[in-house]
Amino acid sequence: MPGRRLALIGLGAALALPLTLAAQQRPALPPSAAQAAERIRREQEELERLRTERATLEARMREYQRSARNITAERQNLERQAQATARVVRSLDNQLGTLFEEVTTVNASLVRTQDELAIKRATLRKRAQEIYKRGPLYALEALLSAESFGALVARYKYLHIAAQRDRALVNRVETLSSQITSQRSLLVRLQSDVESNRREKAEEEARLRRLELQRGRTLAQIEAQQRRAADRLAQIRRDEQRLTSVIAAIEESRRRAEAAATRAGTAPRAGSLTTADLGRLDWPVSGSIVYRFGRVVSPNNTSITWNGMGIGAPAGTEVRVVADGEVVFSEAAGTYGLTIIVQHGGGAYSMYASLQELRARRGAKVTKGDVIGTVGQSDPDLPPRLHFEIRPTGGPAVDPLEWLRRQR
Repeated sequence: MPGRRLALIGLGAALALPLTLAAQQRPALPPSAAQAAERIRREQEELERLRTERATLEARMREYQRSARNITAERQNLERQAQATARVVRSLDNQLGTLFEEVTTVNASLVRTQDELAIKRATLRKRAQEIYKRGPLYALEALLSAESFGALVARYKYLHIAAQRDRALVNRVETLSSQITSQRSLLVRLQSDVESNRREKAEEEARLRRLELQRGRTLAQIEAQQRRAADRLAQIRRDEQRLTSVIAAIEESRRRAEAAATRAGTAPRAGSLTTADLGRLDWPVSGSIVYRFGRVVSPNNTSITWNGMGIGAPAGTEVRVVADGEVVFSEAAGTYGLTIIVQHGGGAYSMYASLQELRARRGAKVTKGDVIGTVGQSDPDLPPRLHFEIRPTGGPAVDPLEWLRRQR
């Protein structure tokens, strides 16, 4: 009987030894959660930087839309917004990849931990059954039945080792249970992050599609505006040529009349607009300068060469003639709108276009300061204004601003 008990103790010790070694050989843990969190944190910082950049671009776009329409700047801004949104989508893709890697790692670790826990619990159950079968006094009986002191010490040593290994098994079971709880919690959080990331990515992709659609509309709008601008410029050139021809014809008639008067011994009438008037003429209407004489580049990158200046004023504001003369043209002139041309003698002419109302007919004699019309808006792309020109020699137009008094 004592020999059978010793065999059972030895069997218990032999069974407990592999369990202790298994407890010491822990499974490889997944990559540090802190490292994964650091990677996600860095990617989140990059995402926030990209979103800040895009918010700046959107604010600039609103500023463009509030100010005078600048199609080129708007198109470039839309392209930069689309590029920024594409970078946001790529950043979210990177984050999603990191999250998927972490979920896969945690899942694999959870499976290993659950498998080990199942093995340890089965072993612990078997050990508990064996201890229960032997009874509470088994250890005492084993010690007292020793035939010598040496056998007693040997039995005590075996019992002590078995107890240590059983205790290590219980501790390992508790550790694995805690680890599984922690991994499940981490898995739930990661899955929530994945769903949040997918929602954000879907929103950003929808935003990108809207930007691309808007960019397409803007490009179509630019092309349409460029076609309209080209057509209008061509019409302006034709109208300009027509008015130049009208003035040339009038000037030719004037010269023939002067020549006839000279042959008849009558001295020609002196002109009322001469170089002595440079910088001394009153403004035909008070207002701000919309455009100046010469070549002007518009917001949509088209250019036009003006033969006069645009003076902005409220529609209906009275327009006054700058010097004495005779009205030689008073009618609509295409893109110039309602137009009046006054001949001042000596080959000098002044022109008043984009009028809302004509108050002087062809052939009328006018005196400096007389009201000859009112400000209108012949061009829908420009504010109400007076288009004012001066041709001092019957030929090319000159900068009318040089003839007007300096505004205070």
